[in-house]
Amino acid sequence: MKHTNGTRRAAFALVLAACLLSLICAAASPASPISTKKARLKAVQTKLDAVYAQVEMAVEKYNQATSQLDTVELKIKENQRLLDLAERNLKLANKQLKVRAANIYKSRDVGIVDVLFQADSFDELITQLDMMNRIGNSDVDTVKAIAAYRRDIKDRRLELEADEEAAAKLVAARAAQKSQILGLESRLEKMTHGLKAEIKRLREKAAAAARLAAQQSWGGIVPPPVDPNSPGHPEIVTIAQRYFGVPYVWGGAGTSGFDCSGLTMYCYAQIGIQMSHGATDQQRQSTPVSLSDVRPGDLVFFGNASYSHHVAIYAGGGSVIEAPHTGDVVRYGAMGGRDAWIGGRF
Repeated sequence: MKHTNGTRRAAFALVLAACLLSLICAAASPASPISTKKARLKAVQTKLDAVYAQVEMAVEKYNQATSQLDTVELKIKENQRLLDLAERNLKLANKQLKVRAANIYKSRDVGIVDVLFQADSFDELITQLDMMNRIGNSDVDTVKAIAAYRRDIKDRRLELEADEEAAAKLVAARAAQKSQILGLESRLEKMTHGLKAEIKRLREKAAAAARLAAQQSWGGIVPPPVDPNSPGHPEIVTIAQRYFGVPYVWGGAGTSGFDCSGLTMYCYAQIGIQMSHGATDQQRQSTPVSLSDVRPGDLVFFGNASYSHHVAIYAGGGSVIEAPHTGDVVRYGAMGGRDAWIGGRF
């Protein structure tokens, strides 16, 4: 792209001033606010990554605790079933013992002497003695069963209480760990979002300062406010201002670097207008507008009717927004004193 000597000197002076300013700032402060915030953000994100791993462990332990609780609850359910069975057996044994006691009370007392005198033979005596012994043993077994049922009920109740207490403590402990680590995760994420927002604010502030410096470097020219009702697409000026400071890159058409037609193509694409990557093609695709009638957002082409070697976005007040050349950045430039030959409107 061609520029007058005055333009080249102004651009060189701007770059030199920026270099000197950066050196002065570096000498005055060991780190810029943005770099400080970035370092802080990196440290927080490193800790957050570690916390994410702790969260996974805490959640896994909580899941294990709930799984153990499921097992304990099944055991509790089984113990409750056995407890109910023991209680039913106890009731049945007590009932049987009461019936037996009532029957003994209603019948006359039968002693060994009565058995001896009532027996008609030795064999009959043996039979009656055996029956008395078995009746006595049955009563003893009933009493022993009742005692066993009562012990079983007591033991199972104690076991149930212990299982319930252990399960409750386990789940509560895991839930507390999970809550604590999730709280730390939330605080770190909020801190991360806050730092990112602060870095964005500082970058916007730096970009605004760069825009002001760029304006001042061109003789203090500040484009007038853009009329949103003007012909064409005045909103393109606002879009293009977002990329002040992005370096010139030959063939570039993205935020990591632009050439002249890459910048115009990228800005217009954001409002749904597609165009070729090339100044001459863009001139031919646009509607011609005389330089005396260009409005903010229109394109300004440099060169001649057969070939446009450069394109910029008209910003008003005789200034343009452009990606000038290698070694420079997107900034304001002056339309006058150069070989601008026609405007273009989409």
